[in-house]
Amino acid sequence: MKSFVRILVVVIILGGFGYTLWHLYDKSQEPPVVFETERAFQTDIIKKTVATGTISPKKEVAIKPRVSGIVEKVYVVEGQMIKSGDAIAKVKIVPDMVSLNNAKNRVQMAELAVQDAQLNFDRQKTLIDKGVIAEAEFQPVRMQLKNVKQELLAAESNLQLIEEGALKDQGSSSNTVIRSTATGMVLEVPVKEGNSVIESNTFNEGTTIATIADMGQMIFEGKVDESEVGKIKEGMNLLITIGALEGHTFNAKLEHISPKGIAENGAIQFKIKAEVQLQKGVFIRSGYSANADIVLERRDSVLAIQESLLIFGNHPDSTYVEVETTPQTFEKRQVKLGLSDGIKIEVLSGLDTTDRIKKPM
Repeated sequence: MKSFVRILVVVIILGGFGYTLWHLYDKSQEPPVVFETERAFQTDIIKKTVATGTISPKKEVAIKPRVSGIVEKVYVVEGQMIKSGDAIAKVKIVPDMVSLNNAKNRVQMAELAVQDAQLNFDRQKTLIDKGVIAEAEFQPVRMQLKNVKQELLAAESNLQLIEEGALKDQGSSSNTVIRSTATGMVLEVPVKEGNSVIESNTFNEGTTIATIADMGQMIFEGKVDESEVGKIKEGMNLLITIGALEGHTFNAKLEHISPKGIAENGAIQFKIKAEVQLQKGVFIRSGYSANADIVLERRDSVLAIQESLLIFGNHPDSTYVEVETTPQTFEKRQVKLGLSDGIKIEVLSGLDTTDRIKKPM
């Protein structure tokens, strides 16, 4: 009986040991890998580039004063619609003291010259009335009086211009009233009442009183990388998306490509401009950021696969996919490719819609 018990214990121990070894071996075995497959499909492939930029008015005018001084009154506000000739602001002249002093001295000198010429004229007039002198001798005196009176008038006009910025007989055309030179919307009024402004002249572009723009004509201004600029041309259609106007897309036509590139962040960028086709009831503000999709190439209803299925060989023309021959058995097959949009790629030859293509793990 004791021998039986011993044998039973030994058998149980050996059995447990054997089960443990089998369990550990079974756990060490990895399950077989099952590869998923895909098929080629018919689709449209569009290769496009995206240009980032902003929306701005096609016609924008900066209004500058013709005199320097202090802004006395501002007649417009941002967003207001105005017409050409409407008053924008009024400037109070602050004359230059040196110019003002010279102008006053010129008037005084002209007044003295008129007084002297008038005395001489009166003396000569008396003599000619008595027949003492001839008319030929009196003529230069008469002309001298006219000349000095004309000089006095010019000096007084010059003084008035320096003091007031305009002549009294100019009326509403006074330079002190700044008027719009364009019809449109007031985009910006950077000055306030009391601000000093400088006139526009040869040496200074002057202070901007207001910016006027036609909001009925908007353009997209963006930049395209040098690697793509050779593929675009004037007249191409663009699709504009504006971040601030969700759910709206706008058609545009490419009007201009800059002939000169600009270096930015180590790459050469070329400026482009495209006229945006506005939509009724949608107001586009100047300065909106926007993206423009430019279609470079397009293929409709072509055979394509996901670009991630491709295997690239050492040779540039060696491109393969793994095609299933029997369940979970694959062979490499070379394919000829066409247009790619970065996700899908056109297959020109080597595959059809019945082939099952191995997906990478």
